[in-house]
Order: sequence, then C-alpha cells, then structure tokens
Amino acid sequence: MGRWEPDARGRLMLAALALYTERGYEQTTVADIAQRAGVTERTFFRHFTDKREVLFEGSGALQETVVAAIEAAPASQTPIDVVGAAMVRAAQMLQERRDFARQRAAAIAANPSLQERELLKLAKLGAAAAAALRERGVREPAAGMAAEIGVAVFKVAFEQWIADRQPVDFADRIQETLEQAKALTNA
Repeated sequence: MGRWEPDARGRLMLAALALYTERGYEQTTVADIAQRAGVTERTFFRHFTDKREVLFEGSGALQETVVAAIEAAPASQTPIDVVGAAMVRAAQMLQERRDFARQRAAAIAANPSLQERELLKLAKLGAAAAAALRERGVREPAAGMAAEIGVAVFKVAFEQWIADRQPVDFADRIQETLEQAKALTNA
C-alpha cells in the first residue's frame, strides 16, 4: 500500500461501484475493491461488513430522515402529505449523488440477490414510516397505506429521476409522482 490518503470509505464505495459495473457484483471480491481503492482488506472491513453493504450503507440515514420528517410535520397535514413531504426530504439527501445513484441502481438491477436486498430496504422504510405515522395518532390501515404509497412514490420517482436524460430535481420528481398517485385515488 502507498501513502495514506483521506476518505477511504468514499474511495471504497467508488471502487466497488466501478468494479460492479465492469465485472459484475458476483465476480468482484473484497480484495479487488480494496486494491482498487488503495487500501487493505482490513480497512474495507472497518467500513463495511461485506461487499453488499457498499451499496446499502445509506439506507439507515435515509430511514432516519423520513422518520424525523414525519415526526416534525404539522399536525394539520394529512397522512399522505406527511409521508410525501418526508420522501421529498429524503430526496434532498440523494440529489447531489445522482451519478452514484444511477450506477448503484444498475448494479442492483443486474443481480437478483441485490434486488431482494433493495426490496427489503424499501419494506423497512415503509414499516418505519408507518410506525412514525402511528406515533402521530394515525390509525391502521391508514398509517400502513400512507406509508406504502409514500414508498411506492419514492421508488417510481427514483426510477424516473435516474432515467431522465437531463438532470431534474429529485424532490420535484417525487412531488409530481405524489400528485399523480393522489389523482388516481380521486378517480
């Protein structure tokens, strides 16, 4: 290894994503990632439990952002608007990382086990949002439905956002998608 360089975590994430794109997830080892990033395998394991977590490390922060936004929302807002605003707040976290998000989505789409992990992450996000809504006094089934709609809006808006040829604001994309979902229920 060469001279110490800062941001090992960031370099590991970029190296992993590049290798997943070049070789595929299954064909990439932790040793490959560490070598590309210019660190040891030991350093890799200080930052991540396994090579899969490189792609999912931000899910906890995303969930915390959504829950905090739900908790802080005005009491006068409807459950669907509360969840929509929380998803907009989550989008703001990702806005500056669009290229990374696109590459991450491509790596996940190419591997069934990563797709499964992504679905589990979204299910946890929905469960956390529903629990936060219940804490606000929203009863079931409204809390669960609003949370699931919010996650579906986030997922659809995310897919559109990364597919857009011209960069658009992810929060705007979520708001548009939420309005479409609300229009469906008024039909």
